[in-house]
Amino acid sequence: MGVYWAIAVRSFRRFSTYRIATLTGAFTNTVFGFIFCGVYLTLWELRPGLGGYDVSDALTFVWLQQGLLMPIGIFGASTTVELGERVRTGEIAVDLYRPTQLMLWWLSVDAGRAMFQLIARGGLPLLVGSLVFDLNFPSSAAQWVAVAAALVFGVVVSFGIRYLVALSGFWITDSRGVEHVAMVLSLFFSGTILPLVVFPGWIGEVARATPWAATLQVPIDVWLGRNPGGVGSALAFQLGWIVVLLAAGSLATVFATRKVVIQGG
Repeated sequence: MGVYWAIAVRSFRRFSTYRIATLTGAFTNTVFGFIFCGVYLTLWELRPGLGGYDVSDALTFVWLQQGLLMPIGIFGASTTVELGERVRTGEIAVDLYRPTQLMLWWLSVDAGRAMFQLIARGGLPLLVGSLVFDLNFPSSAAQWVAVAAALVFGVVVSFGIRYLVALSGFWITDSRGVEHVAMVLSLFFSGTILPLVVFPGWIGEVARATPWAATLQVPIDVWLGRNPGGVGSALAFQLGWIVVLLAAGSLATVFATRKVVIQGG
């Protein structure tokens, strides 16, 4: 495991070199946080208690959402975009020659990226939001531990989805179209547009059962203490999708490797 830890550390250092882009991104997330707050305040004034959230919950959701967009990789992430590009150009052959597992290599790279983004871009919007609005924070050490676990699980679920999207390039030549479709699904089903708790009827049930819900909505609900079945069921939901997605990723890697061998002679 030492090699994967080293990969994650180097990935963290790599992304820490983009200081101007990071500050600009954090500023942009903060601006959008105020815009969303205006929309949510209007919506919750018209529909108090919408989705079981009070106004403070809704505003907290906004600032957590803005802080987690990049760490979770809701819009995609440069690591998996890079992987998709390497598949498209054939450079993935170099990765397959490394004495490491392909999926664990890229998971380590993504973990380093996510940790840097969480530190550099996750905290600033939340800090600014907490200075202006009355936000909710975890009230116990156990809840903070649960939040940390939910965030880690959310990143891994997101990686599992993005890894499968990147590997689709083995069969369709160029995964960029699938990446765009996956981003749209992520925006809708993760809670980026609206909290999934406000979706009515079967639409809400379907949305909350998808893996995208495990990336953003579930960690925020753990933070707010709003999980209907408790924290244990929320984390189990995320773990279930992690198992499914990583198993699918491992299987896809095996088939992709065989495809490369067959095509390469």
